[in-house]
Amino acid sequence: MSAGSSDSPYVLSHLDVLESEAVHVFREVAGEFERPVLLFSGGKDSIVMLHLALKAFAPAPLPFALLHVDTGHNFPEVLAYRDRTAAEHGLRLHVASVQEAIDAGRVRERPDGTRNPLQTVPLLDAITGHRFDAVFGGGRRDEEKARAKERVFSLRDEFGGWDPRRQRPELWQLYNGRHAPGEHVRVFPLSNFTELDVWQYIAREKIELPSIYFAHQREVFARDGMWLAPGDWGGPRDGEAVVQRLVRYRTVGDMSCTGAVDSAATTVADVITEITASRLTERGASRADDRLSEAAMEDRKREGYF
Repeated sequence: MSAGSSDSPYVLSHLDVLESEAVHVFREVAGEFERPVLLFSGGKDSIVMLHLALKAFAPAPLPFALLHVDTGHNFPEVLAYRDRTAAEHGLRLHVASVQEAIDAGRVRERPDGTRNPLQTVPLLDAITGHRFDAVFGGGRRDEEKARAKERVFSLRDEFGGWDPRRQRPELWQLYNGRHAPGEHVRVFPLSNFTELDVWQYIAREKIELPSIYFAHQREVFARDGMWLAPGDWGGPRDGEAVVQRLVRYRTVGDMSCTGAVDSAATTVADVITEITASRLTERGASRADDRLSEAAMEDRKREGYF
């Protein structure tokens, strides 16, 4: 870990503190659980989470696999990054497919074409099938109200559901991973990071990201105050004109519900300047699935979502 910016060599910067917390969480899980797995989509938070995990166990190999729930409507640039990263580090990558769950009749396609809410069933099927007992996720408390309620170690019941009333205290960074057979724990090493922290850490560590996080010309159309990308998921509808705009993505997910934002930010430094001035969280600015209701995220988490 790098030294802090203070004149004293014994004072850590805020990024050093956040890094130390995350490394401690990874090592705690590795020592306490039998079959952890890291959710990895190729999005910036999962990329930072993987970077921290590799640091936590270097020079040894990562002691757990990666898992991605593929909606079938993911951005090609992000999938290419996911596969390239797994190959570069020699990591095992499990892919749970929403399309396969639809074909098997496990879930049903939604009228609006979005598949983000359909990820829960294939995720839980993968957790059960591989007997994962701890699942690392890249959720942060600053993203959304329901995520702000969640502990670093989040107990899930035998159906993958989350009950806020079963949250355990985590005083002095003491984590309780006890769980009954059939239950598992979701673990969030980036809980105390903010979006700005993530980007500052990316800048400090010189972490490579998919190109869609930076300004580029893209075909988009307007819906519900967002710029969405056309695709096989069913967009655009009649009357929704496709235009070329200079945009970037603050978060990535299913193409049907992840909006781009107007931006000229082509470097990490540009992005940091841009989000420092923003009054909207990344999910509030660019995720249609979180606008379904005030409790949209919490409802999905109770059913087993990330």
